[in-house]
Amino acid sequence: MPQPDHHGISRRSLLRGAAAGGATMAASPLLGLSAVAHAEDLNSGDYTIRYDTGARQTILGLGFEIQSDSIGSGNNGMPSLVSGVPYDLTAAERTRFYQQMLKIRSDRGFRYCRLALGLYHRGLDETGKHMIDRYPGQTELLGEMIQQAGIEGIAAEYWSPAPGWKSNNSYIGGTLASHDPAFLDQLGDAMVGDLDFLAQRGIPLSMWGLQNEPSASTAYSSCVYDAAQYLAAFKAVAPKIRAKYPDVMIHADSQYGWHGDRGKAILADPQALSYVDAWTFHRVGKNSDEQISGDYTSGAAGKLVFNNEFEYLHPSSPFNRTLNTAQSIMNWMVFQNAPTWFWLHALKPTTNSESRGYSLGFWRPRHDTDFSRYKHIKAGHWDFNPENWNAVAGFVRYMPWNSVRHHVEEPRHTDGTPYRDHRIMAWKTPQGKPVFALTNRSSSTPFTYTVDTQTAAAFQGHRFGPSTHNQTLNTRTGPTLALTVPPLSIEFWVQAS
Repeated sequence: MPQPDHHGISRRSLLRGAAAGGATMAASPLLGLSAVAHAEDLNSGDYTIRYDTGARQTILGLGFEIQSDSIGSGNNGMPSLVSGVPYDLTAAERTRFYQQMLKIRSDRGFRYCRLALGLYHRGLDETGKHMIDRYPGQTELLGEMIQQAGIEGIAAEYWSPAPGWKSNNSYIGGTLASHDPAFLDQLGDAMVGDLDFLAQRGIPLSMWGLQNEPSASTAYSSCVYDAAQYLAAFKAVAPKIRAKYPDVMIHADSQYGWHGDRGKAILADPQALSYVDAWTFHRVGKNSDEQISGDYTSGAAGKLVFNNEFEYLHPSSPFNRTLNTAQSIMNWMVFQNAPTWFWLHALKPTTNSESRGYSLGFWRPRHDTDFSRYKHIKAGHWDFNPENWNAVAGFVRYMPWNSVRHHVEEPRHTDGTPYRDHRIMAWKTPQGKPVFALTNRSSSTPFTYTVDTQTAAAFQGHRFGPSTHNQTLNTRTGPTLALTVPPLSIEFWVQAS
């Protein structure tokens, strides 16, 4: 179906612009350096934002995943219980969810919604080969969410093909039943049909992926492909997706990108590579410093690179999660020229042990009567998870779709690497308004940024942190701003006029 054009710019044009920005920066001397441990007891630094000649990639907007069906606590199994969002929420809570989390601004907030086909959308027709709703109105509710929240579209991705195509006739585990060309041709037609089912019910399509984490067999929906199997399936299915939905961004391999064996197999095959728009990585809960010293671009063959899943698997981390998440967004974009970034789930249920590390908020399913957990949340209601939400919210609110990142001249350590606890990212909105973000990951020492903004305009500040949400700061007037950021804080400075 035709895809929405929110700004009069086709997605293909945006991809070309973002890729050009990535190519410009791929030769940065910071990439490929080994990580260096620094005891950053620094308290100040001088910065110049190149709003004049420093335009880099277009930042398309951020993404999230929606749990529209059930999964076992601790990711253990797939209950028959029907539970998910928006389904479990009351009508008023659905509207509040759309407006306060997903949209957040008056126009739009998150751009993409990742939908796990075969997991959170896993109903089956009588043949077991085609995905449909598992409960009445499932897709229509997703369409309502997308429309009311102003989301561009779904990032559709398989956690497993339908069981009728599997070696074990199950969503959980196994491989494809065959890798013969005729079988894969039929699989491709069925996968196009799965997208047709969504599109015909009002779901716009923005991205497509063949398989989430294709090396992993899990206790929930999964399908394992080795490199040769992934290549064969991709070559059979991707051309069909491109033919039917030409504006959909096709990505691979939703785990290791071009680094892994499956990505390398695609790189070695020009035909397969021609269908790849982007390489997707999962750096789940990793230290954001990875994106400063790691290399995600040199072997990308000019394709986009981005993280399409980030969350925390364990209850504790060696760093502050709120600041680490914010810096993951910034470092992917500054050092790897990523055009987008995805958090895992918008809401997770109060019933699941993994919910705190996976969610931007919690909802209480209708069946949950154990109020020893999140006792203030009523059945059918939801609330924010500040530890994660406060890390992401400022970017959704103050970095509109199609903002353009601008280079910042910043201080370096003596070994040439930038400060890790004190990060900066600058951009202009599509209307040309300058904005920049600052972090202080130190748990004890304030840090003063002296920022040459190249403009005499006034800037309004907004502060976030583990327990701080959108605190308004005093307006400051440029061109040079001396901004002292408290420990464990994220600040957004937006031109006020």
